Amino acid sequence: MKKATILLLATLALSVACGGGQTTKNSTQQSSSSEEPKPHFAEQLDYRIVKEYPHSTNSYTQGLQYVDGVMWEGTGQEGDSHLQRIDLATGKVDIVASLPNNEFGEGITHYKDRIYQLTWLTGIAHIYDKSGKELRTVEYEGEGWGMTTDGERLFLSDGTPIIRIVNPETLKPEGSICVMYNGSPLQYINELEWIEGYIWANVYLTDSIVKINPKTGIVEAYVDLPALRQHLGNNPEAEAFNGIAYNSTNGHLYVTGKDWSKLFEIELID
Repeated sequence: MKKATILLLATLALSVACGGGQTTKNSTQQSSSSEEPKPHFAEQLDYRIVKEYPHSTNSYTQGLQYVDGVMWEGTGQEGDSHLQRIDLATGKVDIVASLPNNEFGEGITHYKDRIYQLTWLTGIAHIYDKSGKELRTVEYEGEGWGMTTDGERLFLSDGTPIIRIVNPETLKPEGSICVMYNGSPLQYINELEWIEGYIWANVYLTDSIVKINPKTGIVEAYVDLPALRQHLGNNPEAEAFNGIAYNSTNGHLYVTGKDWSKLFEIELID
């Protein structure tokens, strides 16, 4: 059964309580106050499509990252989860590693000279070198959805409003961020990308991405992208919008979805 199907059978009204902002293992509890802080209202950003690229409709996109001119992708589904490279011009996929048939691949990130790939329910992260050779696996607690890094730490999402900050060597928690949108915890934080000091995230079951301040957890801006589906043509396989990659050379984003026929390069407009 596909992840989307499973989650749609669950309640969409899950209530998660979490304090605003970031907490760490060394942080102290803030004193209570009778005055409630005013919520920060996120700014909606516009965008333009710079270019459209072909994308395999057999790639159930879970993670996307652009590094040194190479587009990397992690895919999901048991028995069909891979770490692969995409030729942007042709959409051709080069599979460099495959997960065991009982594992459902999730988000990926590049940390220093390694590539990390999460799994959804098995609590195992696969660590590769840049050629795709597996170096080792590391276990972690809870579900794995998305992953990114600021170059020093790793950030993991699990579908809740909580983004875990973990040690890159052990994946043990060292802190957390509660994602707040207009004063309320934001559910279904999925694929993550670190962009110029902020965490950008797909919000699962929506066609939106959000810009999260990692110091406060506040969503400072968002982009709605449902209009991209109009460019997919006859693509009945297309499922959830997922995948964010950043090109630091030109400041553009690459976005796509699970089994989408296209990958889009977009420029954000304030």
